[in-house]
Amino acid sequence: MTPTGPSDTPDVVDVVALGESMVTFLPTRPGRLADVPSFERGIGGAESNVACVLAAAGHSVRWISRVGDDPFGDHLVEAIGGYGVDVAHVRRDPGRPTGIYFRTAGDRAGDEHEVAYYRAGSAASAMSVTDPDPAAVRAGRVLHLSGITAALSGSCQDLMRELTARRPGRPLVSFDVNHRPGLWRDQDAPRVLRDLARGADLVFVGQDEAWGLPSAEAVRAALPEPEVLVVKQGAAGATVFEERDVTFVPAPRVDVVAAVGAGDAFAAGFLSATLRGLPVRDRLRHGHLMAAAALTVPGDLAVPPAQEHADRLVALDDAAWGRLRLGPGWTEDVRRADEEVRTP
Repeated sequence: MTPTGPSDTPDVVDVVALGESMVTFLPTRPGRLADVPSFERGIGGAESNVACVLAAAGHSVRWISRVGDDPFGDHLVEAIGGYGVDVAHVRRDPGRPTGIYFRTAGDRAGDEHEVAYYRAGSAASAMSVTDPDPAAVRAGRVLHLSGITAALSGSCQDLMRELTARRPGRPLVSFDVNHRPGLWRDQDAPRVLRDLARGADLVFVGQDEAWGLPSAEAVRAALPEPEVLVVKQGAAGATVFEERDVTFVPAPRVDVVAAVGAGDAFAAGFLSATLRGLPVRDRLRHGHLMAAAALTVPGDLAVPPAQEHADRLVALDDAAWGRLRLGPGWTEDVRRADEEVRTP
């Protein structure tokens, strides 16, 4: 599937990403949040993460959101804009704060992992169907959304329903389910997220967040509407359902530094390859490589590999791809990746 649209039309960008970003405080050492003495400031948000990775990879990207008219809002706009993302359509809210959160250094999947959100009543939670400029939203060849936005408020959920409604002339709608149970409280998250996914053209969903369904095939049976469905299966790999074709590509072995940001990076890699019109196997491999870049750094965002470097790895035969092992610094050290491929 390749996005259609007049890429040479003024103000048209490759991707528009809409959703909340927050200032992230990352611990300077492992341990409970109660015990960590200091934190380093970063940025975090599913949609803005995708936007930053795509912009760093050379795509034209716009981020649409709301932030507080406060110093943290200044930091987000400046930091995300620093990646080359168009932030001209981010609105400043003088009456609501920019969201922030703290997290531990451990793997998000572990029992010891802690996240403390301070986003209730945030500027982004006030987004509604009347908030973003419709022309700015529709100006992308791809509109990228995630289920996190729907969890923020009733007005955000209404906005998501509007943006995923199937209407003529809309851009290709990409939707990452991104089910975060802690954000939903008593709401019916599975029903809401499935309904939104059914309206999208391209859907990303992790097997571990797919409502207890036992297999990728079961997820496809529950979501037959999207033209392309990507089921991420952790370290094993990912499966794509496109029309009647089913394609599985294993993930390379990765020496993980921090298991955060990988899903957003995977989506960015897959979208980048989709925009380039690459075949499904290559789209999956680009997704895996972008995820590996994120997994081998401490924060949510990593410098992506140069396109030439990534393309060379994606073109490996199956045996060489299976031998690939990626560790910290691999995106910049081409020789290291070469050595890993040659290792029997």
